[in-house]
Amino acid sequence: METINKKILLVEDDPNFGIVLKDYLSMNDFDVTLAKNGMEGFEKFKKDNFDICILDVMMPYKDGFTLAKEIREKNENVPIVFLTAKTMKEDVLKGYKAGADDYLNKPFDSEVLLMKLKAILQRKASNGLADSK
Repeated sequence: METINKKILLVEDDPNFGIVLKDYLSMNDFDVTLAKNGMEGFEKFKKDNFDICILDVMMPYKDGFTLAKEIREKNENVPIVFLTAKTMKEDVLKGYKAGADDYLNKPFDSEVLLMKLKAILQRKASNGLADSK
């Protein structure tokens, strides 16, 4: 699965973690746009076409669940993955109800995240081909 030029919107309020994750994904041939909170994330989402969104949940100004719902209102097909420290069953269910395709708890294995992203994008590409036939 080619990841070159696949555009990721990464919304993460922890600046150190955000930069490290952005760099890791960029090293794996993704084009990553980093936003530091939910409001900034939604503004960036409206201005560009992303192949997938990675959202933290606990952020200032707008939490990830609210952001996911807003993204879903604008684009119901873009995959959304939550990366969060919120591990309670209720939070996981809330994430999926907000439109998540996957929900990973911090800390997580970066290689597992990479494989999940590739699998989601591959499925999206396959569904797009099936839809166009």
